[in-house]
Amino acid sequence: MHIYLPIAEMSVNVFLYLGMGAAVGFLSGLFGVGGGFLLTPLLILSGVPAAVAVGTGTAHIVASSVSGAISQYRRNNVDVELGLVLLAGGLVGTFIGVQIVRILRELGQFELFIAMCYVLFLGVIGALMLIESLSTMNEARKGRPVSARKPGQHSWVHGLPFKMRFNRSKLYISVVPPLLIGAFVGFLAAIMGAGGGFIMVPAMIYLLHVPASVVVGTSLFQIVFVAAATTLLHATANHSVDIILALILIMSGVVGAQFGTAAGARLKAEQMRFLLAVIVLMVGLRFAWDLIVRPDEVYSIASLARVMT
Repeated sequence: MHIYLPIAEMSVNVFLYLGMGAAVGFLSGLFGVGGGFLLTPLLILSGVPAAVAVGTGTAHIVASSVSGAISQYRRNNVDVELGLVLLAGGLVGTFIGVQIVRILRELGQFELFIAMCYVLFLGVIGALMLIESLSTMNEARKGRPVSARKPGQHSWVHGLPFKMRFNRSKLYISVVPPLLIGAFVGFLAAIMGAGGGFIMVPAMIYLLHVPASVVVGTSLFQIVFVAAATTLLHATANHSVDIILALILIMSGVVGAQFGTAAGARLKAEQMRFLLAVIVLMVGLRFAWDLIVRPDEVYSIASLARVMT
């Protein structure tokens, strides 16, 4: 059964995108990630215009993150003060990113730019995750304990000015690093249609030394509002949010996430990180292949016709 997507301006097989949403939802439940960094590339590779994939991807992130954020807040696993600082930086980064998207679309270079971003970020992050997971599995196989950071261990971040006390996280640190981390994640959300949890969570743990008990909840708190602001800005400034496509992906993603959560309970943490790293690298390599291989149609009049109309 086919359905027409008014913003993407294309007719698609609804079962294909139901399956795509379910698959991303399954992976989200399995690995505990938002899935935006997987959904947006899959939409692009399936033929959805890059700008629409990014805008619609952020709408999907809002829906998929709200329930998790509420659940974490009820468990008192959200540092609201830290989340607001991250959000302040995130809104600035989001605004800058949306404007860059608008400029690149006018120049006709957005598709190339986002492909290069995904090759870079997914390649680097996937490689680091793969190395870390293989090292952890190797240490576990030899019966050696996995080293961890000692509680209260400080770094250069704690010597920066403009300090603020975050009671829930029991931290007294400068607001500069959280603002910069939030701005970078907001920028990624606007440019790549990804929630940025795969950047924020490690940064909060290893850079800010936020307790693990509040990392996920605080990250989700910030992502919900940043993704909502990104969706609104993309819808108003770039007209690139396809609500029909978003609804299809959200409905199927919720179902897939339930099965993914059940499957994730059967895997060890290092095994899940290894599988996620492999998937991330495969998506990054797919984008790299598209940048290298010669296209079937070297010339196209589609963009010219659109400009003339």
